[in-house]
Amino acid sequence: MPDAGRQREKVLAAARAIRHGAGPGGGQGFRVVVTGKGGVGKTTITAALAHLFGREGYTALAVDADPQMNLPFAIGVSTDRGEEIVPLTENLDYIEEKTGARPGAGWGLMLKLNPDAADVVDRFGMTGPGGVKILVMGTVVQAATGCLCPENTLLDAVVHAITLRKGEVILMDTQAGVEHFGRSLAKGFGQALLVTDPSFNALTVVKHAAALARELGIPHVHLVVNRVRSDRDRERVREILGSDIALFTEQFWLPYDERLLACDPGVLPLLSWSPPPPFLQELARIRDTLEKFGTR
Repeated sequence: MPDAGRQREKVLAAARAIRHGAGPGGGQGFRVVVTGKGGVGKTTITAALAHLFGREGYTALAVDADPQMNLPFAIGVSTDRGEEIVPLTENLDYIEEKTGARPGAGWGLMLKLNPDAADVVDRFGMTGPGGVKILVMGTVVQAATGCLCPENTLLDAVVHAITLRKGEVILMDTQAGVEHFGRSLAKGFGQALLVTDPSFNALTVVKHAAALARELGIPHVHLVVNRVRSDRDRERVREILGSDIALFTEQFWLPYDERLLACDPGVLPLLSWSPPPPFLQELARIRDTLEKFGTR
């Protein structure tokens, strides 16, 4: 590693030690699940937050549990390098090793229902720009099918087995909708970030997701309204949510910024804007809030 790289790692390690009290009695990391209707910007928000946490000295692990699998590119992984990614659900040898059954092998095999997947990040994680760690889960079969297939068994085990180390933040970008809450995939997460825009359909999704997150016992459920253009948008959100707005611990309002289109698919250009635009300032407020509730 070049001298500059070694020096950077030393600085980040020192920052983590100071911030999180590395050593006996030091603070633990925390997990955040991010969801919302498709197309509302949750992947962009997840990627930007991963970088913002990394710049604060955290070790950021971004888990892509959305079948679209766009999170690596939002973080800044090149398309060429992205071709190297093999989703966890397509690592057939690993699935068989952990569950005792190979996907597609048919019935009659003994399936381990509690596989040990604690090594998954070390074996299949990728380090992206800014030191952000990335784990791509792949397509998840819905529980309504009654599937006890090896892929689903392993994915559920992975979510619960990922170890939280001191100074580590896990951000899980999930598929659109609320199905993952119904499958209890979000259990063990201390916070949920529910992303919407001011449209009726998107707000209906987060209203349902907030109720399910509360039923699962997630203590802090935050509302993020993206692409806000006016005070009328804020009023519309409050009218549609009605009394259900009380389900949310905090509310955030990300203003519409047409320049974001030029950043697609990666968020790194956004993070370099100077002075920081209102959109980025509100993202920083989300980061600070997640940290406040996550490290209590």
